Amino acid sequence: MSRHKLYWIFQIAGWSFYGIIQLSLYSVQFQVDGLFVFGELLQITFIIAITHLFRIYILRNNWVSIKWVYLLPNFFLATLFFSIIHYCFLILVQYLIGNLNPLQDFNKFSILANMLQSMVLFWIWALLYVSFLYFERYNRSLKYEATIKDIELNNLKSQLNPHFIFNALNSIRALIDEDPVKSKVAITQLSNILRNILRTQPQELVPFSEELATVKDYLSLEGIRYEERLETIYKIDAASNYFQIPPLMLQTLVENGIKHGIAKLKNGGIIALSAKKTATGLSIQIRNSGRYEGTDVSVGGYGLSNTRKRLALIYGGKATLHIENEKEGFVLTEIIIPESIINSK
Repeated sequence: MSRHKLYWIFQIAGWSFYGIIQLSLYSVQFQVDGLFVFGELLQITFIIAITHLFRIYILRNNWVSIKWVYLLPNFFLATLFFSIIHYCFLILVQYLIGNLNPLQDFNKFSILANMLQSMVLFWIWALLYVSFLYFERYNRSLKYEATIKDIELNNLKSQLNPHFIFNALNSIRALIDEDPVKSKVAITQLSNILRNILRTQPQELVPFSEELATVKDYLSLEGIRYEERLETIYKIDAASNYFQIPPLMLQTLVENGIKHGIAKLKNGGIIALSAKKTATGLSIQIRNSGRYEGTDVSVGGYGLSNTRKRLALIYGGKATLHIENEKEGFVLTEIIIPESIINSK
């Protein structure tokens, strides 16, 4: 159902219900005749029309963009204006149906009471309608932010995947002539990684166990290339598998550690990956031999900066990425994934 049709349904149904209440209250003390019902129908029709004009006035003056401190005077003046028009219409209806009593209807207390009643009615209507506009704008902003977030995430992932494939193919190319048997193993590992990428690309998160399998396949490929210069160590808490993380995030950081750490060392070094559940969530630590230069270095331009953007988009400010130099020539990269993001099994 369109927004326009929904508005008219609520407009007609709401004021019709108000008219029925008016008739019911009047019938308790007085005899309701056809003439009174006709007058009430005229009044409800007029209120529907005048509140629709009020709606046009609200939209044209963009009330939802005005601060409440400045909006209150507009509320008061607009409701006062429409209340005066409503009161004049009531006097006209009373005159047409022959129930006009000048002594009573033009009494200052009667005028004040009718004006206040009309103002309260228009205040309630305007508050409900403006609240609806605020709610609608908030929903649109959420949808817009979600769309922008999806676009940014897809852009980030599109940057990651070709870069990862390019490096993996380079590793395999170096193996084909030297050791065909190992190259077949490497191709199998790459096919596993590509299958995993194709399956998880539309998602924002994947189980930690799947990401770990991708990292192990990647490090196996790199292990063949670097041979004894690369040593890998894993220390994984079983509870880590209940968490979900962005796909290819760990692989990117591990690749970062190899290219900017181990690849620069004559004797190679160590890549140690550990993960454990903590009081605040999942702590993932990657240690690699080398030294962090204190800049946002990246692999192909998409490493740490890309990872920080992805964490911010997916988890807001709840996830963190920290990198520092440790003693004995190691670089520590630590990621904290919040407790709330858990893969239910």
